[in-house]
Amino acid sequence: MRRHTMHMSDEALDTLRSALVDLRAELKVPLAFPKRVLKAADKAAAQPQLHHTDATHLPFFTIDPPTSKDLDQAMHLERRPGGGFRVYYAIADVAAFVRPGSPLDAEAHDRIETLYFPDLKVSLHPPVLSEDAASLLPDKDRPALLWQHDLDADGNVTESSVSRAMVRSRAKYSYQYVQQAIEDGTAEESVALLREIGKLRETVEIMRGGISVNLPDQEVTFEDGSFRLSYVDTLPVEGWNEQISLMTGMAAAKIMIDSGTGILRTQKEQSDPQVVKRLHEIAKLLDIDWGPGVSYAALVRKLDPKKQKHMAFLTEATATMLKAEYTTFRDHQTPEHTMHVAIAAPYAHCTAPLRRLVDRYAGELCVAACADKPPPKWVLDALHCLPCDMARGKGGAADRQTVDLAEAAVLMDQVGEVFDAAVIDTDAERDDPFKGKVYLAHPAVIAKVASTNGQRLLLGASVRARLERADPSSDDDKVLFTVVP
Repeated sequence: MRRHTMHMSDEALDTLRSALVDLRAELKVPLAFPKRVLKAADKAAAQPQLHHTDATHLPFFTIDPPTSKDLDQAMHLERRPGGGFRVYYAIADVAAFVRPGSPLDAEAHDRIETLYFPDLKVSLHPPVLSEDAASLLPDKDRPALLWQHDLDADGNVTESSVSRAMVRSRAKYSYQYVQQAIEDGTAEESVALLREIGKLRETVEIMRGGISVNLPDQEVTFEDGSFRLSYVDTLPVEGWNEQISLMTGMAAAKIMIDSGTGILRTQKEQSDPQVVKRLHEIAKLLDIDWGPGVSYAALVRKLDPKKQKHMAFLTEATATMLKAEYTTFRDHQTPEHTMHVAIAAPYAHCTAPLRRLVDRYAGELCVAACADKPPPKWVLDALHCLPCDMARGKGGAADRQTVDLAEAAVLMDQVGEVFDAAVIDTDAERDDPFKGKVYLAHPAVIAKVASTNGQRLLLGASVRARLERADPSSDDDKVLFTVVP
């Protein structure tokens, strides 16, 4: 994983620390758990509800960042006699600890999701659960929802099911370790199969029209007493690992649709003909060949974000995609729209219950359906409100605003300086071709830009951009550039 990093001055560090404190106050982030919740968590950790079969003979492993302790998923991969594969995918069984209507349950509904700030983590559940009793830590027997996926030799799922089981992870691996072990041939077969199955699933994704956009992610970290802002390049193993999670989410959606009760993550296709026409115009403007019969999904897969014009198109294109939402249904009243257009299949969030509220409910619905039992009453009672609950989540806002603050802090000592930049977005479709966004490779900044000399911004163009403002406390754009003639 390669990072291009810009360090901050001491003044900038102090400013960013203060700004993050203010951000958490503004978002009303609950930094501490109430005593009654901590007491309930201690009791739940000591007395989980266990109705699980024994699957501790399977040698599971986890793949997570090195410092992670809230481990939601573990896997074991194997070949099937006669061809194909079997994927065992264990998901932390949070419902074994969080009882409906308990203080733990109420607190989770207030928090919605785990929030990640560069200097601290605000967990959905108390650490005694999320980082210990419920986490799939190595060499510990843990209750789990155990998915079993059977795949043919081409990576197509032929059968999926889920049930409660006790599991035991044998190893906690990092992405870097697994990538290196696979590349140098030292990985055990179950780990090595992740590449083979992951690549097959990526091919299946292409065949069904799934959209995969590889834009660079900005990341703010806190290491050795200092904040760092960088672009992060994704390792191939992260994509293979994601394919296992996506496969499980699609299987969960199918199970819930077939059973007649569920909660899906849906996303509609952009159907506005003017928007689609604009995308074709942008492709032509940027000299990107979008020939007849080539789908949007196929086009974006062949584009390289390291090329300015390609990144400009991908930025514009992703901005036009409609926002995903949660859709619930019951009593076989299946909604008209069940698809997630970017995944090109019905899909559900179900693989991260330690970090996201909705996953606990989706998992319970799937377990009940696979056991041919009715859904639990507590799940049905909460189902209708879950989309509104999840809409209250603060993770997206926390991530976006943290990056905005870090960009301003990194640049606050450099106001007036000129940087090499690329125009990756313009407001031309909003009748303001003199405003847009620029991408800076060094430092890792994507920010607003304005042309003040009467010349239109040209999408994909290289420009010299002067930094006019870098102020973490600003109520307007915290970072602003203007184009130098």
